Amino acid sequence: MTTTGIIKDINIDYETRKPKISLLLDTKEIEVVEQLKNENKLNIDLKKYRKRRSLNSNNYAWELITQIANIVGNSKEEVYLEMLKRYGQSQMISVLAEIDVSKILRYYEEAGQSILNGKTFKHYKVYTGSSEMDTKQMTILIDGIVSEAKELGIETMPPNELKALKESWKQ
Repeated sequence: MTTTGIIKDINIDYETRKPKISLLLDTKEIEVVEQLKNENKLNIDLKKYRKRRSLNSNNYAWELITQIANIVGNSKEEVYLEMLKRYGQSQMISVLAEIDVSKILRYYEEAGQSILNGKTFKHYKVYTGSSEMDTKQMTILIDGIVSEAKELGIETMPPNELKALKESWKQ
């Protein structure tokens, strides 16, 4: 079960001295919650809520990326990766050098290597794909793509339409 909600109350359990949290969930599926109550242990992932952006933003990004690719003579995927590098989010990871990361990573570039305890590691900069971005991250990516498209003479959405599209992500 995945849902949103708020922490209503926090106490310390008398016997274990561990935090005890009361949640107010944004669901009325009490049967699901009741079934989970009988489990010995649950995986719990609490994190700050961020609204996901609409698919229209992704469609618009790919529309511009396609036009940019046609002008510069690269594939859509090459242009997309370049836009992620310039305007997206990334994180560094280190992996044993003999592991083929192309089977597990999608958008990345090698950033170097090092030896630790006699083992060689390769370091990769891994980029967040647009389908995984929240509204703020997608806004930055779209603004960058629009800027690049304008530099190439590609017609983009009028500013008022682009603003309306961004506003629709927040609703």
